[in-house]
Amino acid sequence: MAGSNFGEVFRISTFGESHGPAVGVIIDGCPAGVKISLSDIQHQLTRRKPGQSNIVTQRKEEDKVEIQSGVFDGVSTGTPISLVVYNKDQKSKDYNHIKDKFRPSHADYTYDAKYGNRDYRGGGRSSARETVARVAAGAIAQSMLSQLNIKVISWVSQVGDLVVDQNAPTFDLNEIEKNIVRCPDAEMAENMIDLIKEVRKDGDTIGGLISCTITGLPVGLGQPVFDKLHADLGKAMLSINAVKGFEYGSGFNCVSMRGSQHNDIFKKEGDKVITKTNYSGGIQGGISNGMPINFNVAFKPVATLMKDQESLDKFGDDATVSGKGRHDPCVVPRAVPIVDAMAALVICDHLLRSKVDRLDQLLS
Repeated sequence: MAGSNFGEVFRISTFGESHGPAVGVIIDGCPAGVKISLSDIQHQLTRRKPGQSNIVTQRKEEDKVEIQSGVFDGVSTGTPISLVVYNKDQKSKDYNHIKDKFRPSHADYTYDAKYGNRDYRGGGRSSARETVARVAAGAIAQSMLSQLNIKVISWVSQVGDLVVDQNAPTFDLNEIEKNIVRCPDAEMAENMIDLIKEVRKDGDTIGGLISCTITGLPVGLGQPVFDKLHADLGKAMLSINAVKGFEYGSGFNCVSMRGSQHNDIFKKEGDKVITKTNYSGGIQGGISNGMPINFNVAFKPVATLMKDQESLDKFGDDATVSGKGRHDPCVVPRAVPIVDAMAALVICDHLLRSKVDRLDQLLS
């Protein structure tokens, strides 16, 4: 099965299935000298893990990570880094009832059609369980970026029709981890939590939006014409389970603007060139311009419902798919660290495409 590798220089390869013994990742191309803390990796995995609150799936996984190679005395050695997380709380019997049935809006039909078979236990490789590996790798990428004073911060900005006013006085990124929905607006967070609980009680699911900002970037990241920075960020985000849309800068709002409104005017701030506005989202011509990179990622409602749905089985006959098992009513609270991780992986990869082999060469 091709398609499990990501990146060119800072390159990851993930492995494992939702109900297999483990999931993990091999990181190749991480330069020597990156400070790597097991607790930092574990922190990011804890932000993603199931069972962390009453608005997410109640599958109980510690998601305890093991570093198997590539790190010595708390720093990367420049050799491949292997990280593994063992699955502990699989309940494969929860999926026996859909062994021969195709769940609506899942990958059951497409996997079966493509490969001639499928792992029906939680979806196998198509399960969001695979993102454990991405978050583990992303934690190492974030460690590298932190040494370069580059920050990646994501938060929940919308659940259903509830939208955060990005300019509201309550908007404070320091508040992200103070509530279970990871929304920086405390009042809106409570409304979002209530909505998710209401939807869950109905046996239904709901979608949402995650916003991300990246600061501290140098000018010049991006490889036109086919490896533009925003194109690689878009690919990274669209590879995440349940993602249906990606927009950066002014995004789709730009279609209602005139050029005289949309153009970002340059000005000097000391010896630095900046722009008065940032409709470009920190990227122009596919290359970072030194301004913050801003983008949004849209997540669909989770496809598994706790109610009956009409479908077909693999023999082409009518079938009823009954909701069963442990599932998220809304994916965005647990997807925040996944967005962080994929963004960090893209930025690290573009930083290293200059073919440097040691972190101190980037710091000099």
